[in-house]
Amino acid sequence: MPELPEVQTVVTGLNDILKGKKIINTYIYDDTVIGFPEKNNFIKKSEGKTIKSLSRRGKYIIFHFEKTSERLVVHLRMSGKLLFKKREKNRAKHTHVVFEFDGNTDLRFNNVRKFGRLYLIDEQNVDKAGNLNNLGVEPLSDEFTLELFKEMLKNRRGMIKPLLMNQEFIAGIGNIYADEALFLSKIRPDKKANKLSEKEIERLYKAIREILKKGIKMGGTSVSDYVNALGKAGKFQNELNVYKKEGGKCPNCDDEIVKKNVSGRTARFCPNCQD
Repeated sequence: MPELPEVQTVVTGLNDILKGKKIINTYIYDDTVIGFPEKNNFIKKSEGKTIKSLSRRGKYIIFHFEKTSERLVVHLRMSGKLLFKKREKNRAKHTHVVFEFDGNTDLRFNNVRKFGRLYLIDEQNVDKAGNLNNLGVEPLSDEFTLELFKEMLKNRRGMIKPLLMNQEFIAGIGNIYADEALFLSKIRPDKKANKLSEKEIERLYKAIREILKKGIKMGGTSVSDYVNALGKAGKFQNELNVYKKEGGKCPNCDDEIVKKNVSGRTARFCPNCQD
């Protein structure tokens, strides 16, 4: 699933391309990917809208339009892609929504597994856009301070990796960046959150921000089918230390990286370096 760095990369790229573009036609080929409203109303409300800007909240992409408070919200989920292309006669098999602009260009929503969702909402129905209204703090925001993180971890008895992936706790972190941040901070993914020392919390706080910023700088992680809005892969997969590296050697100590189920989440870590 695309995480914060991948989603931010898509948002940044599309902001440069789509600002000021007007949606002339909307085509929906599979309405199961439309979360709200129903298909015909979605088409009617989206056509004629001019894109003002794009932003990100957690793993959600938000399109803001000129002269209205309505927003198009996109959640890519497992395999969703937003691709800006020159108009093509042939539609790719898994392209389920197409927004047509002038200049013979399209924005195409491609989703192999059909888990991704599109929502067209206003201020009165934000609750219709998946979990958007319940997201936790943004880990790269000024609001997310070390002091706040310490307070957030108080009395949390669950294991640290699933907690980091809880979108209502911190928004935007998934498997990849949780594994990498925990490796960088030398903390086991199955350690109880309320058992972390002050130094461990400080290391984890710094690691979260460092790893996410690096992921954004390198255009995201392409270990599966993630590409940016122009169809280009990211480069952060070349920097991974433990994610999907089970059976290989730890880059720090040469011990074997192991894979373990942690409260229903797959975690990769070095049992020697992380305690």
